[in-house]
Amino acid sequence: MEYATQMEAAKRGIATKAMLRVAEKENITLESLMELMSKGQVIIPCNKRHSAIDPTGIGSKLKTKINVNLGTSRDETDLEKELKKVDRSIAMGADAIMDLSTHGDTQYFRQALIKRSTAMIGTVPIYDAVLHYKRALKDITAEEWIGIFRKHAEDGVDFMTIHSGLNKEIVRKFKENKRLTNIVSRGGSITFAWMEMTGEENPYYEHFDKILEICREFDVTLSLGDACRPGSLADATDGVQIAELVVLGELTARAWEKDVQVMVEGPGHVPLNQIAANIEIQKTICHNAPFYVVRNPSQSSPPSSTFS
Repeated sequence: MEYATQMEAAKRGIATKAMLRVAEKENITLESLMELMSKGQVIIPCNKRHSAIDPTGIGSKLKTKINVNLGTSRDETDLEKELKKVDRSIAMGADAIMDLSTHGDTQYFRQALIKRSTAMIGTVPIYDAVLHYKRALKDITAEEWIGIFRKHAEDGVDFMTIHSGLNKEIVRKFKENKRLTNIVSRGGSITFAWMEMTGEENPYYEHFDKILEICREFDVTLSLGDACRPGSLADATDGVQIAELVVLGELTARAWEKDVQVMVEGPGHVPLNQIAANIEIQKTICHNAPFYVVRNPSQSSPPSSTFS
């Protein structure tokens, strides 16, 4: 293969099958698509091992995409029931499936999901670590955090959410700036707890270059989660949120240097009069990388996300 990732192919002027498919689905010229991809403004999450995928593009000048969150938990362990949800979600037009499993045989479910899903698949590896290693959170090593990321990549996951922006400096600022709702991100809170228990730096920040090597090997797209997104209007657009966003912007640039595709989460709970400003801030600091927002679940609808 003459390229490692879809982004590298775009930079080198190589039209991939995935690009041709996305150009057809989006009614955009191949040249325009490749130009946007080479700048990091469009991504095609498409792990080399996800053979069932029907490639989909995310980002500038493309349609907004819908992601469905599902997976097993302590309250719901029926794998077949979750797989039926996958089939139903895809039939209804879901563009992505986010496997947030935290209980049961998560690897079996993940592999079955990837084998049958035409939609792109995302995971949060840190959710799976305690179950996979069968040890207390504090006893998991930095090397093992990298190992669980690799395991998901090997299984064929197209994009993975990691909270790399939560480093020791951001933790210090978080402690100094009292919030009403503290850290509401599950992945962010697990990362924070591990850092507090061990006194070590966030492995997904400290060893970011190793993460990029794995991403290049399998063409995994990085989903940079915002651990310090505001969980209430009272905390909206505070210094901690923006400080973490600056780190995410720096990591985005580092990823692009290795031709790794990136999308960024944000901005969390903000009042209506701050939405436009937050979007502009996010686009500016993160160099116009695609971003996504999490839609709160209600009794009448499942949890989901939108990518744009």
